Amino acid sequence: MAKPARLTRLTPPTRLSPPSWLTAGLRPQPTPVPWAAVLRAAVALSAPLAVGFAVDRPAYGALVSMGALSGVIGDTADAYRMRIFNIAVPQLFGALGVTLGTLVFGQGWLAVAVLTLIALVSGMISSIGAVASVSGLLLLLNAVVGAGLPMPEPWWTAPLLLTLGGVVVLVLTLLGWPLRGGAPERTAVAGTYRAVAALFEAAGSDAYDEKRQAVTASLNQSYDLVLARRARQHGRAPGLVRLLARLNAVVPLLEAAPAAHLAAGRFRRPLPPEIPAAVRALADTIDRRRSGPPELTLPEPRRPSERAVDAALRYAASVVHEPARKPSEEGAGADRLGRPAALRVRVRRTGRAVLLSEASWRYGLRLALCIGLSQALVSLIPVPRSYWVALTVTFVLKPDFGSVFSRAVLRALGTAGGLLIAAPVLAAVPRGWWDVPVMMLLAALIPAFSAKGYAFQTAAITPVILLLSDLLNHQGFDLVLPRLYDSLIGCAIALVAGYLLWPESWHTRVADRLADAVADTAGYVALAFCAPAGDDPARRHRARRALYRDMSAVRSEFQRALTEPPPAGDLAAAWWPLTIAVERIVDATTAARIRVDHGAPAPEPAEVAAVEGQLRELAEGLRSSQVLVEVHADLGGDEEGVLEPLRQEVRAARAIASP
Repeated sequence: MAKPARLTRLTPPTRLSPPSWLTAGLRPQPTPVPWAAVLRAAVALSAPLAVGFAVDRPAYGALVSMGALSGVIGDTADAYRMRIFNIAVPQLFGALGVTLGTLVFGQGWLAVAVLTLIALVSGMISSIGAVASVSGLLLLLNAVVGAGLPMPEPWWTAPLLLTLGGVVVLVLTLLGWPLRGGAPERTAVAGTYRAVAALFEAAGSDAYDEKRQAVTASLNQSYDLVLARRARQHGRAPGLVRLLARLNAVVPLLEAAPAAHLAAGRFRRPLPPEIPAAVRALADTIDRRRSGPPELTLPEPRRPSERAVDAALRYAASVVHEPARKPSEEGAGADRLGRPAALRVRVRRTGRAVLLSEASWRYGLRLALCIGLSQALVSLIPVPRSYWVALTVTFVLKPDFGSVFSRAVLRALGTAGGLLIAAPVLAAVPRGWWDVPVMMLLAALIPAFSAKGYAFQTAAITPVILLLSDLLNHQGFDLVLPRLYDSLIGCAIALVAGYLLWPESWHTRVADRLADAVADTAGYVALAFCAPAGDDPARRHRARRALYRDMSAVRSEFQRALTEPPPAGDLAAAWWPLTIAVERIVDATTAARIRVDHGAPAPEPAEVAAVEGQLRELAEGLRSSQVLVEVHADLGGDEEGVLEPLRQEVRAARAIASP
């Protein structure tokens, strides 16, 4: 029987130091201040208040600012077309939510039942994607607010004003579109080229793995921007096709990089500096929207890896410098990843995935249980302005936003910090026109603090919500302590009913996702060397892209799991070396394929089958245990063959998966 591995902590704890899963969330991220977003937030939340005071309707201004707050939180995209969807679609769900909440305001147990059902729907649609997750969040949040706060009559006033706030943010966001229409997409693609240049500079060094991860993240972002824009356009605009072709031209460079890295390490000679310099020149060309004949001064290639880099770089240069062509002139090679499916097909697939997904139902039921308990509790026990309990549960119980346990703790700490800011404001600032400059200052903190971490975002949002609530309730300083109690109650409900009662919360999903990635890697090995004659090369490109995107998801899950308390956090830490090993296996496979394409002898099918079998056996071993287990690697072959570096990486991975 396999023996469990002995798990060790990443950092030995000391008696006086707080646990790492908590300090990770309290440590501010080193991100720059998004000044444009700061300015938009300050204007979008303060201007409606000024208008409301000017027309003697401060409650109306507060509702518009609430809608603007939702738009500011949801404005996380780079491309303008994506911003329309990231802001507009959630606002529609938010308007629906406040309408339903208003209709059951003061209805007792009917309100409990309706909000519980809305929570189920909100949780299920949150599994679709980023926009759907924010839409589900606003659907539930605004329903809770509508059911807990008296809204102005008639019933359509509140949803109209909240939607108007989102429109204000959207208009402010799109002001730069006429001048910077495709700039975010071009900047992202150029950034990917610069990341590739840094990757070539790191070839043969210990920094290569880190640079490869940066390239994967940059490439994912670029494809998300470009493909999302293309999916929303009818036809194929020449400028967009050209940008996509430039992005696809990165793929041969990425395929050549592992071969260059292995060769640089083997011969202890880095790549000539002319190569990364040429890649950076291509990035500058994309940024400045230039075209014309490429000017390349590259050293003469000698080895297969050098020939692969040279060919990939010359191909990328020809694509980047090529003038835009008509859509009818585009060849099949300009779109290696395939066009998006039709809208009706994507909607049908998404609906089927949501309704038939176990994870979707599981999260929906968890959220519905917690919201039902919170609403039932405040119905049985008189809690002033009790809607804050359900709001806290909604914010905390978002597994796709991070660890539920750490978010609950960070939410409590962030709320306490926000109340320290809000208390002097509510106590010393008289309600009226003074609220406008105060709101301008507080609103500016939201995008500035949101990038630093969840606790900081909570601390920035709390005083804004309290100030807006006071304009509707006129409770002043009396809002502060009830908000703290309500937040603590909501965090406790989320921890008990949304975390502790679900055994899956105590385990990390890193092993399952890593097992899937290893199995997909085995398929990639077979596809790279045993594909039938005439097979579409784009199929291999798509498989490799899918693998790296999967590994990026594994990394995200790993980072999320590290914020969980023991034992989940310790178990996740144990899987980290194997995650690195799997990425190296993918790189070694690509490097071997590139060497074969540029003159190296192809491996025998039996060698390929042996490597594939070892990987599939490793994947099954990972699925069968929650901890690392002992495995045996019996993998031989031609030590001078093209697959030897790949076999070494597989042996290393099998050795890691041992006590």
